[in-house]
Amino acid sequence: MKHEPNGQAAGAPQAGDALLEVDGLSTYFDTVEGTVRSVDGVSYRVRAGRTLGVVGESGCGKSVTALSILRLVPTPPGRYAAGEIRYRGVNLLSLTEKQMRKIRGNRISMIFQEPMTSLNPVLTVGRQIAETVMLHQKLGRREAYARAEEMLGLVQIAEPARRVHEYPHQLSGGMRQRVMIALALACNPEVLIADEPTTALDVTIQAQIIDLLRRLQAQMGMGIVMITHDLGVVAECCDRVVVMYAGRKVEEAPVAELFDRPLHPYTRALMASMPSMNAGRARLAEIPGMVPAPSELGRGCSFAPRCAYATGRCRAEAPPLEAHGADHVAACFEVERVA
Repeated sequence: MKHEPNGQAAGAPQAGDALLEVDGLSTYFDTVEGTVRSVDGVSYRVRAGRTLGVVGESGCGKSVTALSILRLVPTPPGRYAAGEIRYRGVNLLSLTEKQMRKIRGNRISMIFQEPMTSLNPVLTVGRQIAETVMLHQKLGRREAYARAEEMLGLVQIAEPARRVHEYPHQLSGGMRQRVMIALALACNPEVLIADEPTTALDVTIQAQIIDLLRRLQAQMGMGIVMITHDLGVVAECCDRVVVMYAGRKVEEAPVAELFDRPLHPYTRALMASMPSMNAGRARLAEIPGMVPAPSELGRGCSFAPRCAYATGRCRAEAPPLEAHGADHVAACFEVERVA
């Protein structure tokens, strides 16, 4: 199946079809202090009806990868230094901005981290959804507002006919997050990027948002990229997991395989720091040190300064991603010791 640059899909995808392929993507920023490698050779696939989790600490490149997919990285100072981003076989990095606008928010949508800063405070939530629909679906004003009301009902906002006329500040945090989901799904996208969709929400609302995304995915057949630092969210809703550290992918596996047999020291350290996975311990394990700034990355493994397994080779060479089994890759020279 192919996608046409005018934003129209060329046939409905079947469950498991590869919709989005990030292949060797490198996104750099040129600053007065030098080149910052925010994303460095990252690859992954998003399949129809499946959820891919992308996890890692703040600053590891998760969100920059997502912004790169939508071509929202400001250039300059940013630039796409290498790789391809293929949607339905078409490299998005080769499209004109006019062609990209027909895909962005239409075929590929994104739920941003902060709904209060992502929603326009001076427009009603109904108008914001309706304008997206009018732009991409070419509906009239009345039909677009009817669609906005329908979408608010779909994301389980009570009294959608009233809420469609309200402003973001009149809604609770959980309701604003639901509005963001409604906005992202208004044009029936094939790929949804959810960037920390449950951050700053209480546990009950988090569970509701995750359940909502799962239900909507089953209904619409979307491929979802779930960007998070919370492995509990990954265990709850993802099929595969990509672990990122300092701009690189360091491990990828099906979710059950990753939790059962984490191979990279960073993945194991993340799991050891989770309360839900260490209920019997008197004290949670902590990862010493900090994620290095992208401008300070050395020649070797970027995790070596914080790793209990690091050797001289780790500090001198960057380990490549290698297969460990049929569907599990990790970038570590000391996998045998870690496992």
